[in-house]
Amino acid sequence: MATFELYRRSTIGMCLTETLDEMVQNGTLSPEIAIQVLVQFDKSMTEALETQVKSKVSIKGHLHTYRFCDNVWTFILQDALFKNEDSQENVGRVKIVACDSKLLSQ
Repeated sequence: MATFELYRRSTIGMCLTETLDEMVQNGTLSPEIAIQVLVQFDKSMTEALETQVKSKVSIKGHLHTYRFCDNVWTFILQDALFKNEDSQENVGRVKIVACDSKLLSQ
């Protein structure tokens, strides 16, 4: 299964990367094992989002910027409103990165 490395830039992904870097620098972990952990993280995040997330969210806002490059869409919204079944949240500025999930099965 192919995966995207997008989730490495999430908060948990950045913490994992920093921790692995420290472990490699301390000699606790080899660089090869650290890379294997990151690859597994990518696979696990993709699988978890596909199978365990059931809720849907609608987003409305003012489109500030959009870009399509290498099969990746990037949207920057201002004054965005996120709504789900139970609540809604206003966000001043948000960046959304979207990839075609069909590319994962190739």
